[in-house]
Parts: sequence; structure tokens; C-alpha cells
Amino acid sequence: MEVALLTVGDELLSGDTLNTNANWLATQLSDRGVRVARILSVADEATEITTHLTQYSNEFDRVIVTGGIGGTPDDVTMEAVADAFGRELQATELTRESVDQRLAELEARMPDRELAIDREAEAAIPEGSRPLLNETSLAPGCVIENVYVLPGIPSELKAMFGAVAAEFSGDRSSRFLYTIEPEANIVPALEATMDRFSVTVGSYPDFEADHNRLKLTATDESVLEAATDWLLSAINASETPVSRDWSADDDGPK
Repeated sequence: MEVALLTVGDELLSGDTLNTNANWLATQLSDRGVRVARILSVADEATEITTHLTQYSNEFDRVIVTGGIGGTPDDVTMEAVADAFGRELQATELTRESVDQRLAELEARMPDRELAIDREAEAAIPEGSRPLLNETSLAPGCVIENVYVLPGIPSELKAMFGAVAAEFSGDRSSRFLYTIEPEANIVPALEATMDRFSVTVGSYPDFEADHNRLKLTATDESVLEAATDWLLSAINASETPVSRDWSADDDGPK
């Protein structure tokens, strides 16, 4: 399974908000054997969201859209999703009940405040889509064809993704190796591993830990194991994190 992530929000592009949602979702999906093929952040502009969503819906098995749902003027994601599929926005009985329940809880916590919220608009999702109820806030998400629309607030996103996580699965597995060998010295072995086996190999230097982290990925567990064993025999590496022993090197720090 290949998935694209579309994260929505001006605040992501300006640097005002760190895009932790993309990182968290990519990790969750990768752990389920899914290949995250695309991650894109876009502004709160309905036409831009619609354009990319239409493209990704055709190219990938699933698309996850996060952010821009709710009742503020910059929340245009639901409108854009509806336009991408030629649907109207409408509230359902289920989403109305959910919004009413959340509002009642808010009003109970703030009895001296009058909440001027358009309940019908807050509960609206594209016609014919499957509602994803928001257990911690107001705005619901939804699933329409192969597109999953989730909130941008991290706690809400995580709770809602948990309800659909089982719908994402793949056959990709990964193994990690660690080496203190300079990256330039192990390039031939990494290239040979990919030539010999149907695997991809990534090398990620970690200067704070003083080692290189290698990631081998394949769709066949036996091939992955064989490639891992071969690479372990080809270079000085370990399946557990290692770091250089500077005490044995006169040129290194003491």
C-alpha cells in the first residue's frame, strides 16, 4: 500500500507550527508496512487543496489530509474535499449528535459563556462520506473513497487515526544496523547489498551518537534477513546502537 500525506495550514508554511503530524503519521504507517510515497504541506487555499487531492487520490492507494477542519474562516479543507469529488457539504444525524454532545460538554464547563457556533456547519462533511467522530473536540473528520480527512490538532489527529489505523497495512519490513565506519568507506558495500538483494538501503549519519544508522527495507522477510546478514558480514556493523570509543584514539577527545 502506498499513501500520500497532505497537511494543510498557513502556519506550517510560515514556520509558526512544527509539522509533527506528518512525522507521527509517517511513523505509524511505516510501522504498519505502508510506504509513504508523498508528504506535502499546502496553504489554507481550497483550490490548491482540491488540485493536489484530486491528483493524489488517483495516484496512491490512500490519501490522508490533516488540518483545516472546523468553523474558523481559514478552515477550508472540507469544502475543498467536497469539491474534489463533486459533492455538497451536509451534516448527518451522526455528526450532528456528536457536535451537540461536545457543545453540551463545553457549555457545562463554561456556563457563563455563550458559544456562537453554527452547529450545522460544524457538523457538515461531504455528502456520502463516512463520518469519523471527534471524541475530543467539535469538528468531525470523514472518509470519502480513498481519502481520509483528519483534524490538525495533534491530540485529535491521533485519536481519530486510531479509529481507522487497521485500514492501513502493507508488506514492507525494515531492519536497522549501526556502524562507526565513515559513510564514504561503506558505500561499495551498500551498493552491493542493493545489487544482490531486492532491498533498499538508507544511510543516516548521527553525529551526536557518533555512528551511522543504516536502514534496510524489503517486501520479503527472508530477503530482508539475507541482506542484513550479508551486510553484517561485509562491514563492521551491529544490530544494536554503537558509538566510537574515543579513549582508544589519541586523536580523539578524552
